[in-house]
Amino acid sequence: MSRILVLNTGSSSVKYRLYDGDDVLDQGIVERVGEPGGGPADHESAVREIIDRLDLTGLAGVGHRVVHGGRRFSAPVLIDDAVVAAIEELVPLAPLHNPANLAGIRVAREALPDTPQVAVFDTAFHHTLPEAAATYAIDRATAERYDVRRYGFHGTSHAYVSRRTAELLDRPYAELNTITLHLGNGASACAVRGGRSIATSMGMSPLEGLVMGTRSGDLDPTVIFHLRREGGMGVDEIDDLLNHRSGLLGLTGANDMREVLARRDAGDPAAALAFDVYCRRITGYVGAYYALLGRVDAIAFTAGVGEHAAAVRAASLAGLDRLGIAVDPARNDGTGDRAVSPAGAEVTVLVVGTDEEREIARETREVLA
Repeated sequence: MSRILVLNTGSSSVKYRLYDGDDVLDQGIVERVGEPGGGPADHESAVREIIDRLDLTGLAGVGHRVVHGGRRFSAPVLIDDAVVAAIEELVPLAPLHNPANLAGIRVAREALPDTPQVAVFDTAFHHTLPEAAATYAIDRATAERYDVRRYGFHGTSHAYVSRRTAELLDRPYAELNTITLHLGNGASACAVRGGRSIATSMGMSPLEGLVMGTRSGDLDPTVIFHLRREGGMGVDEIDDLLNHRSGLLGLTGANDMREVLARRDAGDPAAALAFDVYCRRITGYVGAYYALLGRVDAIAFTAGVGEHAAAVRAASLAGLDRLGIAVDPARNDGTGDRAVSPAGAEVTVLVVGTDEEREIARETREVLA
């Protein structure tokens, strides 16, 4: 079972990685899928292109990232026709991602009919959420009819980073309480107690929670009603606003934190405000998750912003000294997986590089075993 192909089929790209044990034999990304001007015509063409060019001799299995597993899938599963049909039924909960995930699955099953295929769900890690964390306070019958609840996302990243944190601290995973902060263009926080997610910031969709590159994060629902009634905006227009024209982009015109930081340092007040809004939201979630966990052993920053923006790490945890949380400026400016808190700090603050593909490969092997 040493050779595993991981396919991460996104809305406009396909990332792949071929493993032999822990070694990466090949990896890459096919971008601009379905876009005019040179990319593959569709996801099917992109996945076929990848499979055709790779040496898949001795392949033990294929691991597929699937964004939404709904209530049904609480762990990775071997793919069969019934699983494919169930993922199709979940498309209304993830209309941008599950269809692309399904396209990758279909092509890989056709091209490699004798190779086991495994679906690894972004939502599965959060199936351990207590009902009090997963339940929204709306009419119960309506919520059940339309599957309205907190599902959470970035599960493979939070699982990998929390486990990697335990390794770096040389502590048993089952005994560690960690707050993981996945800060990329999409961003989410997660409270992990002994390897189990007990709270996470994304909800029914990836729109809830932290401020992101183009997503608003937490918002009073009345804003939507107000825009509809007073602004005459349609549902699709509001959806596009909150998902694609908000967050850092809406506040500054740029969705890349590097550009926001450069503008802030140059004296741009809009960028300075956006930075403060972004970090203040993180601070609030850290404090809330500290209260829920009762004891925090580590806080781990990961993904593009989390791993590379020292200013975000420092500002997000500023003022939390009484909770035993602090960032050491010298350590914070380093590189690689490392602790950035002062030596002997009560709560170890770390930077941990995420590796969702490696986590998918690990979970695929577990299913095949």
